[in-house]
Amino acid sequence: MKILIVGSGGREHALVWKISQSKRVTKIFAAPGNPGMTQLAERVDIKPASIIELADFAQEHQIDLTVIGPEQPLALGIVDEFNNRNLKIFGPSQKAAMIETSKSFAKEFMRKNNIPTPEFKVFAAAAEALEHFSRAQFPLVVKADGLAAGKGVYICRNPEDAADAVNEIMVEGKYGKSGERVVVEDFVAGSEMSFMAVCDGKRIFPLATSMDYKKALDGDKGPNTGGMGAISPAPQINRELFNQIMKSIIQPTVAGLKFENKEYRGLLYAGLMITREGPQVLEFNARFGDPETQVVLMRLKSDLVDILEGAADQNLFDVPADWDENVAGCVVLASRGYPKKYTGGHPIEGLERAKSLGVEVFHAGTAQEAEGLVSAGGRVLNVCASGPTLKEAMAKIYDGISFVAFEGMVFRRDIGWSRK
Repeated sequence: MKILIVGSGGREHALVWKISQSKRVTKIFAAPGNPGMTQLAERVDIKPASIIELADFAQEHQIDLTVIGPEQPLALGIVDEFNNRNLKIFGPSQKAAMIETSKSFAKEFMRKNNIPTPEFKVFAAAAEALEHFSRAQFPLVVKADGLAAGKGVYICRNPEDAADAVNEIMVEGKYGKSGERVVVEDFVAGSEMSFMAVCDGKRIFPLATSMDYKKALDGDKGPNTGGMGAISPAPQINRELFNQIMKSIIQPTVAGLKFENKEYRGLLYAGLMITREGPQVLEFNARFGDPETQVVLMRLKSDLVDILEGAADQNLFDVPADWDENVAGCVVLASRGYPKKYTGGHPIEGLERAKSLGVEVFHAGTAQEAEGLVSAGGRVLNVCASGPTLKEAMAKIYDGISFVAFEGMVFRRDIGWSRK
């Protein structure tokens, strides 16, 4: 099989790494890919948003399966374009992807289908939101309605915080059209969990659970990021909770979307808060999480291509689920200043020495220059490993990180601390 992976981050590098292990695969292309993938895949200079160009490439090169990493091409309708050309692709249609691309749609959908989620209101005018804050109970959460690369969420302790959030989203337009509306929801306490499942429209293939660390600084301090690390399995998970999530969240979501003629084929990601009353959905994503994918794929023993193709073919009947009992972890090495302003172009050293300790290093924001590998993003590298215990896996990761260096490198030193 010839496989095309769309995207350029750590999640896509992990997908390339796992797919390259399939005996069925003869060639992998990555568009646009990153320097870390070059030994496993041929990079193609096409941006993820160029959906016509990607479809033309898949047609011309007779690609057997295309796998979408980031959310942007899904929002633009890449799956519909491929389906119109009878090209096999893993991902939801543009209509089904609304579960991520519009938080207001997702919240209304959950209310309609009795899927547990914090209470909320939607505002299309800043003045209306500000008026609501004058009588609201705090803390609460303000979210940009559309895509914001994981950064459009503000936990507000008082009306002043909430007003600042609305001003940044709606008045200053930090997220463009994604901020034309805001969702204001109740703050709920608990522990976060990421739950991903592959769907073929009817059947559901749940993946191993994970937990990511969204805050920029140790101790869950600082601004939200796209994710500074992850572990798998999530420490809270047990059979009872797993069954509850499937029954009250994942199954009714897939069934509800099908009822609305938005049949879901692809990866459904539920960002959950495990509260005293049970799991509640904070957000849905229509694609693999990042960096959760890295730790989940570290533990997957089954052939990932069988799973992805089964979903694309609406045939997840007999795909085996085989998981490593080891625990996996991931620490993100970022540029100082992320998720705000940062600089790139700094030489990266020590990757081979780190890998010699048995860690996997997935590139997230790197570039290959004449003088060598340099930083080229907010999140630069993902250092990942597995082990019999979380303590052993994280010790291996942090040992590996000790050999890696680039100017302005920052990372959290508390990934893997239990947060049940």
